[in-house]
Amino acid sequence: MQQTTVRPWGVGRMRPYPSACVQPFSSVVIDPTTQTAVFRDAEGLVVEMGKHGTSKGTETSPQSTNLDSRNDTDHDQDSNQD
Repeated sequence: MQQTTVRPWGVGRMRPYPSACVQPFSSVVIDPTTQTAVFRDAEGLVVEMGKHGTSKGTETSPQSTNLDSRNDTDHDQDSNQD
C-alpha cells in the first residue's frame, strides 16, 4: 500500500508577513501619578505619541406603563467626543 502526501488546504492561502516597521519608541511604562503610558526612546527620552480624543457616553432607560398595563421600555443614547 502506497501513501500519498496531501497538502493541507490552508497552505495555499498563506502569504508572507508584511514588512516590519521601526517603532519610534523602545519602551512603555505607566506613570504612577497620572496612570498614563509614557513612551521612551532607546536613549530614555520621552517620545510624544500625539494627542488622542476622549469620548463619554450616557444612556437613559425610562419605563412607562401603557394602556394594556405592560411595561414599555425605551432608552436614549448620547455621546460627547473631544
